Amino acid sequence: MSKLYVDSDKYGYQCEFPISEAYNAGIKDLVRKHLSASGEAWENFVFGSEYGVLTRQTMQALEDELLGLGYTFEPSAMSSSRERPEAYKDSGLFATDFSFEDPDAPTAAVDEDGRELRGAGDNVVTHDTNLSGTARYVRTIDTVLECLSSGVAADTIAIVDDSGGTLTAPVLEKFHGVLCAGGTTRSHLAILTREYNIPCLMNAKLSGIKDGDSLEVEVSARAKTAEDYGAERDVVARVWRRA
Repeated sequence: MSKLYVDSDKYGYQCEFPISEAYNAGIKDLVRKHLSASGEAWENFVFGSEYGVLTRQTMQALEDELLGLGYTFEPSAMSSSRERPEAYKDSGLFATDFSFEDPDAPTAAVDEDGRELRGAGDNVVTHDTNLSGTARYVRTIDTVLECLSSGVAADTIAIVDDSGGTLTAPVLEKFHGVLCAGGTTRSHLAILTREYNIPCLMNAKLSGIKDGDSLEVEVSARAKTAEDYGAERDVVARVWRRA
């Protein structure tokens, strides 16, 4: 069987999603078989006969085989599960009753102050007092456009998963606070919220918080530093839902 350059690539890696790795492996196997059958050098195959044997129909047949076994892909973009629900897992991006359900989110019963612990994250900047406001998921372009056209309530605590800050950039300065499910206190979104003086938790592990919930965020906690990450110190700020 012919070998591909990727077979000995020291920088090669396996995809973290099994279904995507199976698809990639299937494509490599097809290339190996057709390259071996052609008897051509790699350079000639890639820029010549490859176009006749590795067609859109060939790739579609491979995908159909995987989907026929009951597998679905992880969403690779916001439009994935909306445009091709038969091929992608539901991302929850367009669900009306969505909530992050991180298995590592700390939770506890309602305390004497009427607060129910529903998560924690890495505090970007230490503020004098905790943050109180109303939860709103901002995870799609549709929501951002709605914020632009209808405005953002003054007490909005945006819950996002875009740690780069690109999605929320047009309305970021309108938020009362931000909870981001990814990134670190050195991520681009963290830098932006720091510059705008918007309280923010990164790497937030949340459970059971839905649109409209009243929240208290422990932004008075110590900010997590690069040294904390390097030492793997567990420095977190808590998130409560108020009854």
